Amino acid sequence: MNYEQLFQSKLCSATDAASLIPDHSFIVQGMATGEPPGLLEAIADRARNGGFTDLRMTALLPMAASARTIFSDDVTDIIHWESLFATGADRNLIAEGIASFSPAFFHQIPRLITEFMDVNVAIVCVSRIDRHGYMSLGTSVDVNKAAIAKADVVIAEVNENMPRVHGDSWVHISEVDAVIQNNVPLTVLPTPPEKEEDSAMGEIIAGMIPNGACIQLGIGGVPNAVAKSLMGHQNLGIHTEMFVDSMVDLVESGVANGTQKTFHAGKALYAFAAGSQRMYEFLDDNPYIEAHPVSYTNYPPNIAKNDNQISVNSTIEVDLTGQCCSESIGIQQFSGTGGQHDYARGAFDSKGGKSIIAFYSTAKSGTVSRVVPTLTPGAVVTTPRNDVHWVVSEFGAENLKGKTTAARAEALIRLAHPKFRDQLTAEAKKLRYL
Repeated sequence: MNYEQLFQSKLCSATDAASLIPDHSFIVQGMATGEPPGLLEAIADRARNGGFTDLRMTALLPMAASARTIFSDDVTDIIHWESLFATGADRNLIAEGIASFSPAFFHQIPRLITEFMDVNVAIVCVSRIDRHGYMSLGTSVDVNKAAIAKADVVIAEVNENMPRVHGDSWVHISEVDAVIQNNVPLTVLPTPPEKEEDSAMGEIIAGMIPNGACIQLGIGGVPNAVAKSLMGHQNLGIHTEMFVDSMVDLVESGVANGTQKTFHAGKALYAFAAGSQRMYEFLDDNPYIEAHPVSYTNYPPNIAKNDNQISVNSTIEVDLTGQCCSESIGIQQFSGTGGQHDYARGAFDSKGGKSIIAFYSTAKSGTVSRVVPTLTPGAVVTTPRNDVHWVVSEFGAENLKGKTTAARAEALIRLAHPKFRDQLTAEAKKLRYL
């Protein structure tokens, strides 16, 4: 079959593609750097011009394209957003009750889409087509394959800037109903400035990672500092939900060669990627890199197949028993569960593995302690105390597994900023922990 002809037969304008979406549809869109901006703009334009009366849309990590299109004030009464992971783009909409939030473990979302959600339409961003008719989901494999399988209408936005990534990232032209072309730069995430605490925690955590370990790092100052401190290590592997810039440095330096991985040896696995243009170019047609659905990368038993799997994630506040709230500030949804709990379970079950929750000891310019006697009323427990393994602040590292509530309280107070330790000790005594 001539797949180029099939591609041309499905190629249309963004406006015509949006016209294929039935009114009252529930749409799953590509997340993060996999947002399809041309399609989002066409959907918003059709909504504001009377082409839709009611739509529901969902994704994790909405970014700039969503903010300037489907989150516009003039269409939010027509396009109802259901967030799976809040960001700066939709956080205020959720707080104001304009959008809603769906709690979920990241690894379960593909199953939620196929079994528990009435999805009608999938819109995704993909790479250029190859001679075999395949396009890659590139930086956003995560939940998109499940959405494509479930949807009645599938529309792909082809962007030549989207990297073609190996693994289970492929979408065939026969699977889509329409394609548009929109060759715009992918969203670039700036590198956050490094704090003094980042360097301290980076060194502490790197010292907990043996040569030959397999790592999962999130985004931000602490993971970047960890990666810098790992430059003297050998034979590291990568099995992560999110691929970030610091991992490029580890691979190109030869530190992360994957030779001692016990699951997908010699390959670095991820579910989605976001960072610099340099990173996107690094991912393109790189045989060392594989992207897979998050139901595979974040499935705790798969994570545990990697010996010495080390996961590093962050939290907003931790109480004296070890409960971690990583996604809300009181009742206000700030982010989401994401894959933190997936990796807390999977890394602990790995032979020699460690799940690490890292946090700055204070917030709000040092005026608030992140170690608290009890969580803020309404705070969401992202990682239950039973699942918390290692906790790290700039003041050290503590293992909570196997410890009583008294020993946990003592350990967490040691991680708190010194100016809050006496107060926390007094509160712990009131709570009968000490």
